[in-house]
Amino acid sequence: MRTPRRTALRRGGRRTLAAGTAWAVAAAGAVALSFGLAPSASAGEFLVNGGFETGSLGPWSCTGATGSVVTGQSHSGSHALAGAASASDNAQCIQTVTVQPSTTYTLSAYVNGAYVYLGVNGGASTWTPGTGGAYQKLTVSFTTAAGQTSATVFTHGWYGQGTYYADDVSLDGPGAPTNPPTTQPPTSQPPTSQPPTSQPPTSQPPTSQPPTTPPPGGGLPAHALVGYLHASFANGAGYTRMADVPASWDVIDLSFGEPTSVTSGDIRFNRCPVSECASVESDADFKAAIAAKQAQGKKVLISIGGQNGQVQLTTTAARDAFVSSVSAIIDRWGLNGLDIDFEGHSLSLNTGDTDFKNPTSPVIVNLISALKTLKAKYGPDFVLTMAPETFFVQLGYQYYGSGPWGGQDPRAGAYLPVIYAMRGDLTLLHVQDYNSGSIMGLDDQYHSMGGADFHVAMTDMLLKGFPVAGNTANVFPALAPSQVAIGMPATVNAGNGYLAPAEVDKALDCLTKAANCGSYVPRSGVQPNLRGLMTWSINWDQFGGKEFSRNFDSYFG
Repeated sequence: MRTPRRTALRRGGRRTLAAGTAWAVAAAGAVALSFGLAPSASAGEFLVNGGFETGSLGPWSCTGATGSVVTGQSHSGSHALAGAASASDNAQCIQTVTVQPSTTYTLSAYVNGAYVYLGVNGGASTWTPGTGGAYQKLTVSFTTAAGQTSATVFTHGWYGQGTYYADDVSLDGPGAPTNPPTTQPPTSQPPTSQPPTSQPPTSQPPTSQPPTTPPPGGGLPAHALVGYLHASFANGAGYTRMADVPASWDVIDLSFGEPTSVTSGDIRFNRCPVSECASVESDADFKAAIAAKQAQGKKVLISIGGQNGQVQLTTTAARDAFVSSVSAIIDRWGLNGLDIDFEGHSLSLNTGDTDFKNPTSPVIVNLISALKTLKAKYGPDFVLTMAPETFFVQLGYQYYGSGPWGGQDPRAGAYLPVIYAMRGDLTLLHVQDYNSGSIMGLDDQYHSMGGADFHVAMTDMLLKGFPVAGNTANVFPALAPSQVAIGMPATVNAGNGYLAPAEVDKALDCLTKAANCGSYVPRSGVQPNLRGLMTWSINWDQFGGKEFSRNFDSYFG
């Protein structure tokens, strides 16, 4: 949930770096890169033999002996490129051309086969997982860098997926070159695009399941504001005493309880020392302030994990230690419940664990068992919340675990079995809609941070439900709107994906009133009972002049 101590950014900053490769692997074809503004290009063909009608590859060159020109498989004319991808070769074929600096070009091709990629080395790319035996057009635009005078375009398949075909490959730009440079054969096999990891979902809208229960752990207002309080560390936001937490906050998550080691299950909550937090209150005052907040109807939880608190319950002994140690924290401070904020490599799915309704991975099974035990121990008033990242939830629409062929990130969608198993006991799910890569929504379009649409699309997936890994026979069912809050950073300092109050209001309007929607229209309909907002963090909101909490209070009255 946070970067190392005394740094400015919010939880997940280090995760963003560590899992950057995972984002690329899981979402290889997401969004083309852009290198800045550039003049529009008037049409001019830059590629030679893009239709392969010479009957030979030149000036194209392909890795090994994987590329050939064939008849009987063309999109137009008589010939097409055939790339014979094998278990050890993705059949990449390239052509290098002269280009102008700071100029936009459009690359297109008609392709046929399973997992076909089109792009430019070091820049934009796109792909299709399969064309069903018919040619499909791929198009991607890119802008050359200042001083750039050549570009290498490519097409390739994927390892072990068999032969693909490409035809009518075209690069349009402002005037064709007269002397294109000689293309050199690729010398190695590092993929220019990341591997496909499972079949993307179909465009058919998923069916939704009715919510099973209202949220347990009652006592929350109709619209609740959830915030994390830096209780065990200090950073650029400064330390906020429990007694000084404003009344706007309905759920206060103490950050963080962390394990003694990754696999021990033994969770400790250590309050910020005076050497780090000069204004920290005594334990007695801290506990008294918690009780005072609870007397006002507020819920105070211990949040377990965060960026630095990796928790892997690999054994039943670790599971039991988790239950015992978390219970001790709750009892010592008189808390209302527990927030699960497992990040990084805490949750992952073993190879072959493909059904979110019946998980088999020990770290998943043991966590579910531990949470059920804690819920049974403390009863119906126990508040249970979760704060996963989008990678572990919404990405499950496309990718789940290591995938049918292996090789994809086993953490993809790994929270889904936990949420599903605990849905009858879950008070709130507030996914971190920040520090996130681009994610495909129910419209089968990729959505990125920076505007209301991202939050609308991500939240709609929870309110509508979605087929996991595109399997319409395996649908993750919708949660009740009262179980869902939207996670946002409080300030620009708190994390990537900050929204100004006006954009926050647009997202809320669209979801709760069907008003002020942008390009994404919710499939779940109007949801006035959406529970509210979560933010990292109370401290950063204080640092930012209470902009986030004031806007929440203004919106919901």
